[in-house]
Amino acid sequence: MAGPELLLDSSIRFWVVLPIVFITFFVGVIRHYITQLLHTEKKVELEQVTDSQVLIRSRILRENGKYIPRQVSRKFWGFFEPINCCKNLKKKKKVPKPISDPSMLTEMMKGNLTNVLPMILIGGWINWAFSGFVTTKVPFPLTLRFKPMLQRGIELVSLDASWVSSASWYFLNVFGLRSMYNLILGQDNAADQSRIMQDQMTGAAMAMPPDPNKAFKAEWEALEIVDHQWALESVEEELMAKDLNFEGFFSKEPQMAAMF
Repeated sequence: MAGPELLLDSSIRFWVVLPIVFITFFVGVIRHYITQLLHTEKKVELEQVTDSQVLIRSRILRENGKYIPRQVSRKFWGFFEPINCCKNLKKKKKVPKPISDPSMLTEMMKGNLTNVLPMILIGGWINWAFSGFVTTKVPFPLTLRFKPMLQRGIELVSLDASWVSSASWYFLNVFGLRSMYNLILGQDNAADQSRIMQDQMTGAAMAMPPDPNKAFKAEWEALEIVDHQWALESVEEELMAKDLNFEGFFSKEPQMAAMF
């Protein structure tokens, strides 16, 4: 049998619920602009640009190589043969590990400074200032397994699991204001805490750069399986076999535009 329904004081809405929403939102906006101020452009080496342009040129050659003779295409393909690849890549440095790269460690420290530290400080302050309040209720019934997640700081066995405490309301706002951040700050913003935490858990923030040796080897293997068929081999015969009509192409009386 369901217990009696709780009736919350209207002052909780103005002094607990809305302040937590505004504090969480403005902290995310401030985090976004601080991240932009601390953001530094990644330095791209000339060697990386050269490798990427060569790989793009090879991909274009595979897609459009049918429009050039086979001898010319094989001349370009020779760069990606195993012997030439070893010559071109023998001086390439090994890809640095993220844990030993000072720039990656600096970016990681900036991420902790702008993301983890504010979340801990603001969360602790909200838990201290607004502790013990029941803020709202979800519009659908929940099982008792949701009580530790939605009722942090309130240990009442008889309280329905659908009620949300002030501390849990803060975490719901942290992960639920994504649409507002996207609407105001744009799609790629630094205020979305859920996306940042997901990148940290999956390791996307410290992703390893691609290995040029493997990329060149894969490109050479892709070129080896290409069956070159020159699309313009009999274009002269096909053109001469057609009955070309040049009427109207060479006009005896050229038309002149009216000056007035």
